[in-house]
Amino acid sequence: MRVLPRSIRETLTDAWLVGPAAVAMLTFIFLPVAAVAVFSFTDYQFGANSFAWLGLENYERLFGSTLGQRAITNTLLYVSIVIPASVGLGLVVAIGLHRMAEWAPGFSNVLRAVYFLPVAATLVAMSVAWQMVLHPSLGVVNQALVALGGEPRSWLSDRGIVLYTLAMIGVWQTVGYNMVLFLAGLVAIPKDLYDAAEVDGAGGNWSRFWTVTWPMLGPTTLFVLVITATNAFRVFETVATLTQGGPAFASDTLVYALYREGFVYFKAGYASAITMVFFVILLVLTLAQFRLVERRVHYR
Repeated sequence: MRVLPRSIRETLTDAWLVGPAAVAMLTFIFLPVAAVAVFSFTDYQFGANSFAWLGLENYERLFGSTLGQRAITNTLLYVSIVIPASVGLGLVVAIGLHRMAEWAPGFSNVLRAVYFLPVAATLVAMSVAWQMVLHPSLGVVNQALVALGGEPRSWLSDRGIVLYTLAMIGVWQTVGYNMVLFLAGLVAIPKDLYDAAEVDGAGGNWSRFWTVTWPMLGPTTLFVLVITATNAFRVFETVATLTQGGPAFASDTLVYALYREGFVYFKAGYASAITMVFFVILLVLTLAQFRLVERRVHYR
């Protein structure tokens, strides 16, 4: 029996190991993306037997209409609030709990569970809870404001603050997950580095953070940024449950506009154009994060 050369056998083994995953990605990711890209240039509607080629008309409608511009602007504003706030707060909470574990490990574990509860809970159920908390007359927030001498606010029906309210809920829901990731990064930092930094004169907390903690958290920070940005751009549950994009589209976002156009009005072509814009924005942001943070993810 003829034995195949070693190089061919290794190639066949690699193909056998990589093949199933490659076929799955091609079938469930790349082909659907290609189909959506094609539909974005048409007027296709779900259930229609035919469609016409429109070229860039769907994209012109998205970027040229008031509703399309508002969805893009709202999404970018939401992301610009949620990403820095949730990443910064997640890091601060993680550092605090990491230090607390040295003198009160039991209390630290309890606080970790409390911070992680929003991540473990169903976001739709939590959105309903927030709807009651922010109720104009019966909500705890407005009752506390009145008790302190303030004026109650319509948190979910005021065009000027509704998007900021949703961003606050997004930060609340994301901080716990980022905290867990940063805690894992903090635990992995060797204590010998802190001892060496103290010998070199970096004995203060701030100096230890900038010389040891922050540089060693480079890989974790990159991962947290990418995950947080992805989740922030995909905001849907809170919008669909609390505001449905209102009032007057003040809280409309790209993903909710995609859902409304595609699954309420059945305009699959226009919804596909929104999907491609969403995909490109997310891809550019991810690549920019890799480029900007890449210098900090290598240990020296």
